[in-house]
Amino acid sequence: MRGVNKVILIGNLGKDPEIQKVDGTIPVAKFPLATTETFKDRSGKQVSQTEWHNVVLWRGLAELAEKYLRKGSLIYVEGHLHTRNWEDKEGNKKSAVEVVGDNLIMLDKKLESNMGPHGPSGSALQEEPGESTTSSMESDLNPEDND
Repeated sequence: MRGVNKVILIGNLGKDPEIQKVDGTIPVAKFPLATTETFKDRSGKQVSQTEWHNVVLWRGLAELAEKYLRKGSLIYVEGHLHTRNWEDKEGNKKSAVEVVGDNLIMLDKKLESNMGPHGPSGSALQEEPGESTTSSMESDLNPEDND
Protein backbone atom coordinates (compact mmCIF):
# COMPACT_ATOMS: atom_id res chain seq x y z
CA MET A 1 0.00 0.00 0.00
CA ARG A 2 1.24 3.49 -0.84
CA GLY A 3 1.33 6.26 1.72
CA VAL A 4 -0.07 9.77 1.45
CA ASN A 5 1.75 12.82 2.80
CA LYS A 6 -0.43 15.84 1.97
CA VAL A 7 -0.97 19.07 3.88
CA ILE A 8 -3.39 21.89 3.04
CA LEU A 9 -3.34 25.05 5.15
CA ILE A 10 -4.98 28.47 5.02
CA GLY A 11 -3.49 30.95 7.44
CA ASN A 12 -1.54 34.12 8.13
CA LEU A 13 2.22 34.58 8.10
CA GLY A 14 3.64 35.15 11.58
CA LYS A 15 6.57 37.16 10.20
CA ASP A 16 8.15 38.15 6.90
CA PRO A 17 9.69 35.23 4.99
CA GLU A 18 13.37 34.60 5.69
CA ILE A 19 15.25 33.97 2.46
CA GLN A 20 18.42 31.90 2.14
CA LYS A 21 20.36 30.74 -0.91
CA VAL A 22 21.49 27.12 -0.91
CA ASP A 23 24.77 26.70 -2.78
CA GLY A 24 24.58 30.45 -3.35
CA THR A 25 21.97 30.06 -6.10
CA ILE A 26 18.85 28.13 -4.99
CA PRO A 27 16.41 30.30 -3.02
CA VAL A 28 14.52 28.91 -0.05
CA ALA A 29 11.99 30.83 2.04
CA LYS A 30 10.98 29.98 5.61
CA PHE A 31 8.20 31.47 7.70
CA PRO A 32 5.75 30.54 10.45
CA LEU A 33 2.09 30.22 9.44
CA ALA A 34 -0.79 30.53 11.92
CA THR A 35 -4.02 28.64 11.39
CA THR A 36 -6.91 29.41 13.74
CA GLU A 37 -9.99 27.32 14.41
CA THR A 38 -12.99 28.74 16.24
CA PHE A 39 -15.53 26.52 17.97
CA LYS A 40 -17.99 26.55 20.86
CA ASP A 41 -17.07 24.67 24.00
CA ARG A 42 -19.51 22.68 26.13
CA SER A 43 -20.76 25.80 27.87
CA GLY A 44 -21.45 27.51 24.53
CA LYS A 45 -18.53 29.93 24.85
CA GLN A 46 -16.71 30.63 21.58
CA VAL A 47 -13.08 29.51 21.73
CA SER A 48 -10.27 30.19 19.24
CA GLN A 49 -7.35 27.82 18.96
CA THR A 50 -4.24 28.76 16.94
CA GLU A 51 -1.67 26.29 15.62
CA TRP A 52 1.71 27.37 14.25
CA HIS A 53 3.33 25.64 11.28
CA ASN A 54 6.85 26.03 9.89
CA VAL A 55 6.56 26.50 6.11
CA VAL A 56 9.42 26.07 3.63
CA LEU A 57 9.21 27.12 -0.03
CA TRP A 58 11.87 26.36 -2.63
CA ARG A 59 13.00 27.98 -5.88
CA GLY A 60 10.27 29.93 -7.72
CA LEU A 61 7.85 29.83 -4.81
CA ALA A 62 10.59 31.17 -2.53
CA GLU A 63 11.19 34.07 -4.92
CA LEU A 64 7.45 34.86 -4.98
CA ALA A 65 7.31 34.71 -1.19
CA GLU A 66 10.23 37.13 -0.95
CA LYS A 67 8.61 39.54 -3.38
CA TYR A 68 4.96 39.46 -2.29
CA LEU A 69 4.47 37.93 1.17
CA ARG A 70 4.72 39.88 4.42
CA LYS A 71 3.83 39.33 8.05
CA GLY A 72 0.04 38.94 8.23
CA SER A 73 -0.42 37.87 4.59
CA LEU A 74 -3.27 35.39 4.15
CA ILE A 75 -2.26 32.39 2.04
CA TYR A 76 -3.32 28.93 0.96
CA VAL A 77 -0.39 26.53 0.92
CA GLU A 78 -0.42 22.92 -0.19
CA GLY A 79 2.48 20.57 0.30
CA HIS A 80 3.84 17.74 2.42
CA LEU A 81 5.37 17.22 5.85
CA HIS A 82 9.12 16.81 6.19
CA THR A 83 11.04 16.14 9.40
CA ARG A 84 14.59 17.45 9.67
CA ASN A 85 17.00 16.03 12.25
CA TRP A 86 20.34 17.49 13.37
CA GLU A 87 22.63 17.95 16.34
CA ASP A 88 23.11 21.36 17.89
CA LYS A 89 26.46 22.84 18.96
CA GLU A 90 26.31 20.98 22.29
CA GLY A 91 25.63 17.64 20.57
CA ASN A 92 21.92 17.51 21.51
CA LYS A 93 19.66 15.86 18.96
CA LYS A 94 17.07 18.22 17.51
CA SER A 95 14.24 17.84 15.02
CA ALA A 96 11.77 20.10 13.26
CA VAL A 97 8.61 19.25 11.35
CA GLU A 98 8.10 21.51 8.34
CA VAL A 99 5.46 21.93 5.66
CA VAL A 100 7.28 21.93 2.33
CA GLY A 101 5.03 23.88 -0.03
CA ASP A 102 4.31 22.69 -3.56
CA ASN A 103 1.45 25.09 -4.31
CA LEU A 104 0.69 28.60 -3.05
CA ILE A 105 -2.28 30.91 -3.48
CA MET A 106 -2.17 34.45 -2.11
CA LEU A 107 -5.56 35.32 -0.67
CA ASP A 108 -5.07 38.93 0.43
CA LYS A 109 -7.52 41.36 -1.15
CA LYS A 110 -5.20 44.31 -0.52
CA LEU A 111 -2.65 42.93 -3.01
CA GLU A 112 -5.20 43.13 -5.82
CA SER A 113 -5.78 46.83 -5.25
CA ASN A 114 -2.04 47.54 -5.10
CA MET A 115 -1.09 45.43 -8.08
CA GLY A 116 -4.04 45.55 -10.43
CA PRO A 117 -5.93 42.70 -12.04
CA HIS A 118 -2.82 40.99 -13.41
CA GLY A 119 -0.99 40.65 -10.09
CA PRO A 120 -0.37 37.27 -8.47
CA SER A 121 -3.10 37.59 -5.85
CA GLY A 122 -5.67 34.85 -6.10
CA SER A 123 -3.71 32.95 -8.71
CA ALA A 124 -2.36 29.50 -8.11
CA LEU A 125 1.40 29.36 -7.99
CA GLN A 126 3.19 26.07 -8.02
CA GLU A 127 6.49 24.51 -8.89
CA GLU A 128 7.05 23.50 -12.49
CA PRO A 129 6.57 19.75 -13.08
CA GLY A 130 10.29 19.20 -13.66
CA GLU A 131 11.32 21.06 -10.51
CA SER A 132 11.31 19.21 -7.23
CA THR A 133 10.52 21.34 -4.21
CA THR A 134 12.55 19.04 -2.02
CA SER A 135 16.04 17.79 -2.43
CA SER A 136 19.03 16.60 -0.51
CA MET A 137 19.92 20.28 -0.19
CA GLU A 138 17.30 20.66 2.56
CA SER A 139 19.84 19.26 4.99
CA ASP A 140 22.32 21.93 3.86
CA LEU A 141 20.24 24.68 5.44
CA ASN A 142 21.54 25.92 8.74
CA PRO A 143 19.40 24.01 11.28
CA GLU A 144 20.82 26.15 14.09
CA ASP A 145 18.45 28.94 12.97
CA ASN A 146 15.47 26.95 14.26
CA ASP A 147 16.68 26.51 17.86
